[in-house]
Amino acid sequence: MQKMAEEFWRSIPAIKNVFKPDAKPEVHIANAATDDRRYYVPFTDTVSSRPLWISPSQNRWADILRADGPGLVNRHYHPHEVFAFTLSGKWSYLEHDWIATAGDFVYETPGESHTLVAHHHPDPMLVHFNVKGPLIWLDDQGNSIGHFDVHDYIALARAHYEKVGLGAGYVDTLFR
Repeated sequence: MQKMAEEFWRSIPAIKNVFKPDAKPEVHIANAATDDRRYYVPFTDTVSSRPLWISPSQNRWADILRADGPGLVNRHYHPHEVFAFTLSGKWSYLEHDWIATAGDFVYETPGESHTLVAHHHPDPMLVHFNVKGPLIWLDDQGNSIGHFDVHDYIALARAHYEKVGLGAGYVDTLFR
């Protein structure tokens, strides 16, 4: 077998006109799962979220959910699909028999109700989520008691970022 030259692609020119008319630039966030807690918006007393990308017009967002110890996100269901990839730590849903750890992928089907919990683990729970549509908050019997959508997320993030000195406008840089 012939050995490939290192970085053979170096001589290939980049595309000159990268963006189509009206296209917005990509979002590139170095060290997305940073330990700098200022970037994590508290969802509950035990779980926070770092927004990475937000689409107000599509009611979607991508984030890193973080818990530094045992944690809980309120009972809820999603009317749309959700994708999750576990970066570190350990988490699950009370309603299922699996437990996710680093490297695990989870696809949540539309209409699924669950209670997200972070387990005790030496590493923080860090999970990359891609969420479409609102979270519908549920009581202990599974009845709807409220919602949390992209606009609630934006308001929460603006207030948090203003409080921690990053400025309320920081979240606007993530809109696409």
